[in-house]
Amino acid sequence: MTLIKSISGIRGTIGGAAGQALTPVDIVKFTYAYCLKLRERRPKSAGSRYKVAVGKDARLSGAMVEQLVCGTLTACGVDVVKCGFASTPTTEMAVTFSGADGGIILTASHNPRQWNALKLLNERGEFLSAAEGQAILEAAEADDFCFAGVDELGKIEGHDFTEEHLDAVLALPAVDAKAIREAHFKVVLDAINSVGGIIMPRLLERLGVECVKLNCEPTGDFAHNPEPLPANLTDLSETVVREKADLGISVDPDVDRLAFICENGQPFVEEYTLVSVADYLLECAENEGVKNICTVSNLSSSRALRDVTEKHGGKYYASAVGEVNVTTKMHEKGALIGGEGNGGVIYPAIHYGRDAMVGVALFLSNLAHKKMKVSELKATYPQYFIAKNRIELSDSSLIDRILAEMKSIFANEDINDIDGVKISFEAQRQWVHLRRSNTEPIIRIYSEAPTQEAAEALAERVVGIARKIIGG
Repeated sequence: MTLIKSISGIRGTIGGAAGQALTPVDIVKFTYAYCLKLRERRPKSAGSRYKVAVGKDARLSGAMVEQLVCGTLTACGVDVVKCGFASTPTTEMAVTFSGADGGIILTASHNPRQWNALKLLNERGEFLSAAEGQAILEAAEADDFCFAGVDELGKIEGHDFTEEHLDAVLALPAVDAKAIREAHFKVVLDAINSVGGIIMPRLLERLGVECVKLNCEPTGDFAHNPEPLPANLTDLSETVVREKADLGISVDPDVDRLAFICENGQPFVEEYTLVSVADYLLECAENEGVKNICTVSNLSSSRALRDVTEKHGGKYYASAVGEVNVTTKMHEKGALIGGEGNGGVIYPAIHYGRDAMVGVALFLSNLAHKKMKVSELKATYPQYFIAKNRIELSDSSLIDRILAEMKSIFANEDINDIDGVKISFEAQRQWVHLRRSNTEPIIRIYSEAPTQEAAEALAERVVGIARKIIGG
C-alpha cells in the first residue's frame, strides 16, 4: 500500500487504509484544496463561474476517481468539462480549448494498474509550480472545508477533445502529412490497453499510415508493465519483425511518453525519441535561416541532444529534473523544442506539455524526408549509453553531506548543482548526476558515456566514493 504526496500531485495505490493508499477521502480533500487555491490564484468578480477540465486514462479505478473529483468540483461551485478517456496532452489542451481556469488529469502515468493519481494544471494547461503545489498540499492537510450552497453547485458538461487535439497536431507546419502519406509507412502500435489505443490509431489513419494494433483496447488491464522500456516491449519487437513493419510505437498509459522500435526489432532507445525530433526541427529551422535557436532537457537526459543542437548552430540548456522545470526553462529561453530523456517531447508550437502524438507526427515527418530505415536513422546520431544506479541510506541527512563532498572532490570538473550534483567530464564525453529522491532516503545516480561499459564504470566509481564518505 502506498500514498505519495508531492508538489506535483497526489498518487497512490487503490485499496487500503487512510495514509497508506489513495483513498476517496484523499481524493476529496485534494480536489477541494485545488479549488480553494484556484480561487486565490485567479480571483473573479462575485457571481463569476470557475471551470475545470477533467480527463482520465483507462486504468481500472478511473471511473471511481473521476466521479469523486467531478462531484467535489461541483460541490465547490466549480463547473466541470468532463473529457472522459483522454491522453494527458489532450486534457492539457482541453483547458485552453474550453477556456477553463485549470485542469485535473487522472492518471498514474507509467505506474502499474493498481495505481492512480491526480495531476494538476493551471489555466494554460501546464503543471503547477512547486510553490503552488506546496500550497495545495498544506490546504489539503488543514481539513477546513466549506462547500457551495445548493443554488451555487457547479454543472458538468461532457466533451471529447480528441479530434481538436489531432487537428492541432496536423496543422503544425513542421508536420509533413503529404510526405508521410507518400512514404506508405507500416507501423505496429502497442498502446498498453489505455487511451493511446483510442487517439494514436486515429492519428496514424489521418496520416495514411498502416497500423497493426497491439493492446489497443482501453480496458485498463495492462498487458505488461506499462513503462515503455525495452524489457517490457518484447512482444512489440517481435511483431515489428514478423509483420515486416517500418517501426514500432510504444506509449505509456496516458500517452505523454513515447518509444520506438527499429524495423529490425531493436530499440531505438527512449532517450533518442527527443533527439531525433529535435534534429528534424533544428534542421528545418537552420534551413529557414532562423537564428538563436535553442533546446532544453533535464540534467539526467542524454548529452546527444546537446551534440545535435550544437551541430545545427544552436544552444543547449539543462533544467532540473521534472516536467515543470523543463517547461519553465523553455519559457525562459524561448526554446524551439525540449523534453525529457524518458521519451517526453515538448513542442511549444502546439503546447507546453509532453505529447506522444506530436512526437510521432514529427518523427514520421523526419523519417519520410530522410528516406532511410529507422535503424539507419538511429546510427546518424551521437551514440551514448546510460547506466542507472542508486544508493539507499538509513538517514536522509547523509544525502547533503555526500553531494557536498562530491562537489569538492570533483571541483576541477564541470559541475551543475541546480538539482543535486551533475559532474561532466568533457574530455571523455561522460557525465554522472546524483540527486535525492523526493520520497525516500535514496540518492539516484545516472551516468552516461560513449559505451555502456564506461557508463557503468563511472557509476561504480562514484558509488564507491559515496560509500567511503558514509563510512568516514
